[in-house]
Amino acid sequence: MIGLGFGAEFIPIYQQHPDAELAAICRRDRAGLDEVGDHFGVDKRYTDYRELLKDPDIDAVHINSPIPDHAWMTLEALEAGKHVACTVPMATSIEDCQRIVDAVERTGLKYMMMETVVYAREYLYIKELYDTGELGKLQFLQASHMQDMDGWPDYWPGLPPMWYATHCVGPMLALTDATAEVVSCFGSGTIRDELIEHYGSPFAVESAHIKLQDSDVSARIYRSLFDVARQYRESIDVYGSKQAFEWTLIEGGKHVLHTAKKPEPEIPQEIDVPDFAHRLPEPIQRFTTKGVYDDEETHLSFTQGAGHGGSHPHLVHEFVSALTEARAPFPDARRSANWTCVGLCAHESALKGGELVRLPEFTLRPEAVAG
Repeated sequence: MIGLGFGAEFIPIYQQHPDAELAAICRRDRAGLDEVGDHFGVDKRYTDYRELLKDPDIDAVHINSPIPDHAWMTLEALEAGKHVACTVPMATSIEDCQRIVDAVERTGLKYMMMETVVYAREYLYIKELYDTGELGKLQFLQASHMQDMDGWPDYWPGLPPMWYATHCVGPMLALTDATAEVVSCFGSGTIRDELIEHYGSPFAVESAHIKLQDSDVSARIYRSLFDVARQYRESIDVYGSKQAFEWTLIEGGKHVLHTAKKPEPEIPQEIDVPDFAHRLPEPIQRFTTKGVYDDEETHLSFTQGAGHGGSHPHLVHEFVSALTEARAPFPDARRSANWTCVGLCAHESALKGGELVRLPEFTLRPEAVAG
């Protein structure tokens, strides 16, 4: 486990997964490293990531380091012969996304971007509705991620909203395993001058439309990080011909399921989304509920996101299962690059006043490249 802030949330899950062993932890700060190691009983500890990569007992790394470190840490792990799970986003440049995809193809190793929303209980519920045909024909998708990032670490201030868009993009594309092909984005509002100077991005909100490859469905996403009055919200709205799911406006509120062709007052129904712990090995099922964590140790990103919808053990199980079954995880490297590059291309579009931007060819399915 690399990075022990948010990353510490995953330690007990790996420790109790029947097919995994948490071999080592890594953190730059020795005191913090030892505190976490003592708390969870992990003996092998590293302050130097490159020394950890030399350890022959380690088959895979799960990277939860700061965003600027994701790309180089992933690439060095792959070159060292380690499988990689990495928190979002994959990288902050299209070039680095391509380097990772190329490295995965060259080495034959596995890469998984650990996107929480596509394993959250709300998404799993919507996915079940879609797979069973209850939604009917899919007609439109939208998602939002609004969060106040003031006070977060030094690489966050002024970050372009769409550079961190996978919580919006992931569920929109994962639902039908779609590939984003073209994006158009507009910026709205202006953040404080002292924030703009970090990345040269002035926008308080960025909103984008996405054209999906080989589909008549489009998706809309919007993002904010600074200077917008809004409670934390990750949301998914899915509109089908038979049913539609709308995310609650307020944390802790009820989601709404709309059913077509009923009397108008009966169309909307407030619902409680079920948990999906039954899909997991018994030893890690309890980790889908926030209550298993020590409130004093819980990372802010977990608290703000209402436990990320119980996604953490599902993410771990998917990564571990992909390794033990010698298959590609979901999302794999190409999908992860496509999801990440939607945001990178969207910000490029916003800077160009909404100009259409095509996703890079290495993120597309072969038929789109050939076309």
